[in-house]
Amino acid sequence: MSGTRSSENKIILIQRKTRLEELVVRYNTIQQAQFYIERLGADFSDYISEDFYYRKAVETAVIELGAVGRVQLLERQHVPNFIFGEQDTVVVLGQDGLVANTLKYLHEQPLIGVNPDPQRWDGVLLPFTVKDLRHLVPEVFRGQRQVREVMLAKAQLNDGQSLYGVNDLFIGRKTHVSARYQLELNGVTEQQSSSGIIVSTGMGSTGWLKSVLAGAAGIVHSAAQLQKASGARTAPAAGRGGHPAGQPVTGADEVYTAVAERLPWDYPNLYFTVREPFPSRTTSADLVFGEIGSQAPLKITSQMPEDGVIFSDGVENDFLAFNSGVEATITLAEKRGRLVV
Repeated sequence: MSGTRSSENKIILIQRKTRLEELVVRYNTIQQAQFYIERLGADFSDYISEDFYYRKAVETAVIELGAVGRVQLLERQHVPNFIFGEQDTVVVLGQDGLVANTLKYLHEQPLIGVNPDPQRWDGVLLPFTVKDLRHLVPEVFRGQRQVREVMLAKAQLNDGQSLYGVNDLFIGRKTHVSARYQLELNGVTEQQSSSGIIVSTGMGSTGWLKSVLAGAAGIVHSAAQLQKASGARTAPAAGRGGHPAGQPVTGADEVYTAVAERLPWDYPNLYFTVREPFPSRTTSADLVFGEIGSQAPLKITSQMPEDGVIFSDGVENDFLAFNSGVEATITLAEKRGRLVV
């Protein structure tokens, strides 16, 4: 029942360090952290306020969840190596990024996103507050809550390693040095040098992908205006790619509007973009944007002797090494995320 504690109902509560806690780790004491922040002219009281409300939210969540099941607190940094049980219910107390970075390590366990401080965070993926938990979680146990499915991206290496992405994958170099690799999609192969490749899911379509395409569209539009003003007869074409189903993209407007609107979280394909491709005698810049479907995976073979990486959702310290000879196959994941709404 909703007010009954059950030993069979295990709840994993994911928490994170606050900015204040991270500063104390770096500077040893609150006093030294305060001195550093205030010396830079920042408001240290905001760090204290954020920490206070987050700690209070954690305490309240533990009480509310403890009334309906067994609670295990888990720090964010331990999530990648934690083994979640098939029947676990996962509660994330934090910002949207923490929801995404937890979801990719689950195997379709339901995830509840909780906003610890609605006055501070908007929280697109955080529809609930800690006060909702006592009544909400028993409904999840009984399968009475609606769940939205989320398509994930997957990078599978030819050495057996793999990595999932909820919003996006990045394939490139750790540094600003150009990445070298071979790209293959729909039977078309190309040698490239670029700042890396971004692969986005439906959930991630309004994030990194949108910003890249907005910049590309703006550049092409401005270049066309300059050519028009100078009397040129044609505008430069956008890079050709595999959108859709291997067809070329011929204009910036088409590129941008392809994903300008938020795609559904269960959108059945992925989009990829190549950042700053550099054409030369040995490299091309034609296959720079496209759609990855279930029958059309993207294959990338590294030509980087060192510092090649694949990471997901902006978490650079959780990565796959992607150096010379390693091949990555980018596809839709075989599993889906499940967000309680």
